[in-house]
Amino acid sequence: MKEIENYIQTYFGIGGKDLSPIAGFFESESLKRDDFLLRTGQYARSMSFVRSGCLRMFALDKRGDKEITQWISTTGMFTTDLSSFVFAAPARWNIQALTDCELYTISADNYQKIGELVDNWAELDRLFIARCFITLENRVFGQLSMSAEEKVMELLEVNPEIFNKVQLQYIASMLGMSPETLSRVRRKLAS
Repeated sequence: MKEIENYIQTYFGIGGKDLSPIAGFFESESLKRDDFLLRTGQYARSMSFVRSGCLRMFALDKRGDKEITQWISTTGMFTTDLSSFVFAAPARWNIQALTDCELYTISADNYQKIGELVDNWAELDRLFIARCFITLENRVFGQLSMSAEEKVMELLEVNPEIFNKVQLQYIASMLGMSPETLSRVRRKLAS
C-alpha cells in the first residue's frame, strides 16, 4: 500500500495521521488481461489506482462498428468513468485490462468517507476534479492544435513505456490517428 500512500501524499497533500486511514479505504484488486473493470451502462461505484499494468478506456462510435480509445491508464494513474462515479449515472466508457493489472480500488462510499477524516477534503476533492478537467482540456487542445508528430513526441515525453506495453492500434486511437500514421511517425522519429 506504500504506492497509494505516496500518491495520496504527493497528489493531494495529505500526510501524517490522516494518511494511513485513507489508504486503508483502498482494497487490492487484480485483473487479468482482457478482463473488464467496467462496462458501458454499468455504474462506476469505485475508482482504481493502477499499481501495475495498463487499462484502456474506450467506447464504440455512434455506428457501433469502431472502438474509440479515450485514455490508457498506466502505473501511477487513477481510472474510472468519472461522470458515472461522481453523478451515479450509467457509464459511457468500458475499462478493460490490456495487461495483467494490480490495482488499489476505493468504493464511492469510502471515497465520501474521506471527508470525515480530512478537514479540507472538499477543497482537495475539488482540486482533484479540476486536475482531471485540465488534463481533458489539454488533450482536447492537443488534438485540435498538434500535428501527429507532436502528439507522439509529447506522449513519448510523458509516458514512454506505453509504447512497449500497449498495442499500437490503441495508442493511435487515443491520439486520434490511424495505426499507419502512428507507425510512419514512429519510424520518422527513430531515424
